[in-house]
Amino acid sequence: MQNGSLLAAVDLGSNSFRLEIGRHDHGQVRRVEYLKETVRQGGGLDEERNLTPDAMARGLDCLARFAERLAGFDARHVRAVATQTLREARNRDVFLRRARQVLGFPIEVISGREEARLIYQGVAHMLPQSDERRLVIDIGGRSTELILGQQFDAQVTESYRVGSVAWSTRYFADGQFTESAFGKAEIAAQALLDEALAAYRRDRWDVAYGSSGTIGAVADVLEAAGHEAGVIRRDGLDWLYDTLLAARSADRVKLAGMKDDRRPVIGGGLSVLRALFTLLNIEEMRPAQGALRHGVLYDMLDRESPDTDVRATTVGVLARKFETDAMQARRVGRVAVHFLRQLRPDHDPWPARECQWAAQLLEIGSIISHSDSHKHGAYILEHADAPGFDQAELHRLGQLVLGHRGKLRKLEIDFGDELFIHQLMALRLAVILCHARLDPALAGLRATAGEHSVTLAVPAEWSGAWPQSAHLLREEIVAWQKTPWTLALETV
Repeated sequence: MQNGSLLAAVDLGSNSFRLEIGRHDHGQVRRVEYLKETVRQGGGLDEERNLTPDAMARGLDCLARFAERLAGFDARHVRAVATQTLREARNRDVFLRRARQVLGFPIEVISGREEARLIYQGVAHMLPQSDERRLVIDIGGRSTELILGQQFDAQVTESYRVGSVAWSTRYFADGQFTESAFGKAEIAAQALLDEALAAYRRDRWDVAYGSSGTIGAVADVLEAAGHEAGVIRRDGLDWLYDTLLAARSADRVKLAGMKDDRRPVIGGGLSVLRALFTLLNIEEMRPAQGALRHGVLYDMLDRESPDTDVRATTVGVLARKFETDAMQARRVGRVAVHFLRQLRPDHDPWPARECQWAAQLLEIGSIISHSDSHKHGAYILEHADAPGFDQAELHRLGQLVLGHRGKLRKLEIDFGDELFIHQLMALRLAVILCHARLDPALAGLRATAGEHSVTLAVPAEWSGAWPQSAHLLREEIVAWQKTPWTLALETV
């Protein structure tokens, strides 16, 4: 990516939507503009976990304002991610379809662990580099992320369904602050977070950092009240607790340093933070500047190269874990890219990279069943915690794995997606030609794309020299006849 390029990250959080615009400057991202709006979608889930019309409208109105600022941005330089509320919402697809139209860019629903990884990247890039072992905590509206890491390496990541909006709605629904309400909220938070004790025990980290929302708000209030700047200690939390009890209700809270949009959710946020201090034996925590949106920006830079794209590492880990044949994977990937570049001579490296990842993962389901390996492989990918990938990307990879052999109508895809069909066609041709687990003879073979069609030209003597491959190709022609696409074999 060229120096000076503008990048934008959109964070669709449960409490707030945020837009961070930065300029690429020799591997760093310098802030150009930052916008934040309190949307509080996390409080707009009904009893059946559907987003209410009002919650949808608040989100869409905010995204429309963001879209105006993002007009003219290169699509490759904008990334929008959605977190816990849209992970939970049963009608999220309805909202996401409208949201993409309004924003003008795709919106990724990321897993909790992927959110945690990106939060850590944002925090780590905004801190001075050192070898300290870090505990990073982010209390969001409906989820809390815990990360152990060192330098830029997020070593342990987890996300828990507890947050400032969710806990305020559940335990402070009427806005009243009482000892009983705080007690119930803290006990419930500790019960949910209790499993973090083993993974995040005190001897595994040196410094605790808090990212974003609740923790930043608490730090601001404590500093304004005369507590030491840049650090949160238990005595400060106790002071804030007593202050809220004295106010008796959220609408009566008058604290220097506290913004109006934070007041309705401070009870839930403080109860979760106090629970974490007790549970993890935290003596002090330092508020961090970095957050999810910064991690998204730096992840875009990393994705520019296969050497730094964390998704490539994830694919390699999965392939090794499920004991795939690495040599066959490289062979199939190489042949698939050979045909894909013939079908799409636009030199865009991304489709080829995705095809190679799919080739590495074609056999991950074989550890469960050889005959149905493609089905098991797709299931694994659909349900994997895969660092770097959002749910849509995993679904796409899963469909390539599911569709690399067998019938095609089983796929949950849009057959009008020409790029995906070209990738799938190239992958299936590669699997056929590499069926003997030997390098195939590709000289003279050429694939050309037409309108909803692909033609594979082969030399006149090829079918006689490779009769099994020719037979499999004839069967492949039949398989595509049951779709809107056709595959033809042409002798030259």
